[in-house]
Amino acid sequence: MEPRILGLHHVTAIAGNAPRNYDFYTRVLGLRMVKKTVNFDDPGTYHFYFGDEHGSAGTILTFFPWEHITAGRRGTGQATEIGYSVPAGSFDFWIKRFEANGVTYNTPSEKLGERYLTFLDPDGLKFELIESKTPDTRTPWTTPEVGAEVATKGFHTVTLTLADPARTAEILTDVFGYTLLEQHVNRSRYVTDAVPTARYIDLVAAPGEARAITAGGSVHHIAFRVKDDEAELYFRQKLVAKGLQPTPQIDRDYFHSVYFREPGGVLFELATDNPGFTVDEPLAELGTHLMLPTQHEHLRAQLEQRLPKVG
Repeated sequence: MEPRILGLHHVTAIAGNAPRNYDFYTRVLGLRMVKKTVNFDDPGTYHFYFGDEHGSAGTILTFFPWEHITAGRRGTGQATEIGYSVPAGSFDFWIKRFEANGVTYNTPSEKLGERYLTFLDPDGLKFELIESKTPDTRTPWTTPEVGAEVATKGFHTVTLTLADPARTAEILTDVFGYTLLEQHVNRSRYVTDAVPTARYIDLVAAPGEARAITAGGSVHHIAFRVKDDEAELYFRQKLVAKGLQPTPQIDRDYFHSVYFREPGGVLFELATDNPGFTVDEPLAELGTHLMLPTQHEHLRAQLEQRLPKVG
């Protein structure tokens, strides 16, 4: 059987102040800090991973918090909205929580047959809480303030805004095995049947919109899940055959990665399930230690003094 793309693996975005980012996602949204590490290319900057108990693929939201980053601008050539699946009937809870914490949000609305609630994080990153019309049986991470009856379950959709979605759609269908599920006005929803959740990509056609500026409050890249190295290299070869220029496979400690920029301008990644987040911390202690890539371990004393305290 040929390898499959198993929906979304993670989404990586850019933030500003690290303690503010940590507080918002762990306290306000109630996610688990799965891994506290540093940027491979800029070890003076954190790389935060938030998700469910295990850091399951399809729940992982990661950030590079650069303290003095300028604000980005949503536009074409960018992932512009991150959709989380939440239980039906949870919007009243979230609206009260947003109001209590000064979070910007919009009145709930509906698209493609699903109710959604839009909000912005402290850096302006745009999210949607979505009452999925298909069952989502994932077990959420919970906190004393955010219980299972309202907690986010993981990703539902990522929306890409594009000047011309045609060639991006071709990558999704011809290479990744997605199919067009439905369309409304300028929005087209693509789905994979390889997994039951974290499986939708929406393409929004916006030919007259300005090009995005990727900075604070922007999505840096989105990662699609593959089972293992063999599957990743299989898809890498398919991308090469399409005339794209994927990177070699890169070891990111918790998964192996291949990156490429799809024709619409969005940075895509393929990320493996192996080796996972418990490779250097036990499950019960995920996110509680500063974990450094081997090449930066010699900087530990310096980084522990330099990096802002969180948690």
